[in-house]
Amino acid sequence: MTDRNRYGFRVRPGMRQGLSSAVPIPTRLVSNEEFPPIPQTPAQRQVEDRIVAAADRLAPRLGLSRRQFLSRGTGMAASLLAMNSVFGRFFDVLPVEAADPAAFQERSGASVFIFDVQLHYVSAGYDPSNAEGSRRGAVSKGALLGLRRGSRRLNPKLESDRGTMADLSWENMIKEVFFDSETAIGLISTPPGPYPQEAVVPPKEMTHFRDEINRITQSRRMLAHGLVSPQLGQADLDFMDQQVATLKVDAWKAYTGAAAKGFEHGWFLDDEKIAYPMLEKVRKSGVRRFCVHKGLPLGPVADYNHPRDLIKAAKDFPDIDFLVYHSGLLNVSAGTPTGEVPWTSEFSRMVKQAGLRNI
Repeated sequence: MTDRNRYGFRVRPGMRQGLSSAVPIPTRLVSNEEFPPIPQTPAQRQVEDRIVAAADRLAPRLGLSRRQFLSRGTGMAASLLAMNSVFGRFFDVLPVEAADPAAFQERSGASVFIFDVQLHYVSAGYDPSNAEGSRRGAVSKGALLGLRRGSRRLNPKLESDRGTMADLSWENMIKEVFFDSETAIGLISTPPGPYPQEAVVPPKEMTHFRDEINRITQSRRMLAHGLVSPQLGQADLDFMDQQVATLKVDAWKAYTGAAAKGFEHGWFLDDEKIAYPMLEKVRKSGVRRFCVHKGLPLGPVADYNHPRDLIKAAKDFPDIDFLVYHSGLLNVSAGTPTGEVPWTSEFSRMVKQAGLRNI
């Protein structure tokens, strides 16, 4: 078996271009350092040109620079208007909202709500060896830090990062989420480990920080995942009971592509012997939101990351809500001119054909 990951991220020529006008809505696919983006389309370029033209026309009337205009609600309105003009009217936005900052608030009376459903940081106590992380589907510190360092080349706002584990700490996560963005509610999640208790952030720590943040803010600003690893059998079921009773987890997180310690590969959600006892426990726990990493393959066998196994599981457990992270996406760079997205398009047709409403 080779250590080379053919799905691994690579910086390619032209990936750092675009978005020079700092438009509020990306006018080409950008990267979260998990996959390489495909090139900007002519239609996306047309949207970008229209946004910049609107900013150049309207910003002086408001006494603003182009960048100031684009960083405010007026810039968002101009962006949505540009998308309507190129792709057809979809967004409920009026031209006056790009010219008058108060127009949208007067019409809607509502602020924007942002719920980030997958926040990651790295626990100071997490330190698996590279060999263990590679072999079992856990993630080494070096790999986690490599993602952050690599992202600096793609996101200019990260240029000031020191390139250390401090950038991946819980302190920096809180700063970036609640002070440097408009996120209203966040959910702490974690990459897997050889055991659930040895994940990058163990459930006990996730729920501890959730409780502290909510105590300080006197609100429910943060939620936290519980972690499942059904290959471990009764030990996993017992740990699920503990997470519900003691930690009060808000949802479950599963990695079907990751292998628990002692196993050579992942598992499937429709495996009645391995997964169904765990799903029965989910049902009985009352915490019936089940989040699962699908797509963006991890672990030694890519096929365990395909989302097809959710179809039977969702049919057999209609009272559980399944949230498919990463949209079951194999690799966005492998898209076709017809719009077919490997794994995701196939899975969407399967869900529609089955008439499922709990995915």
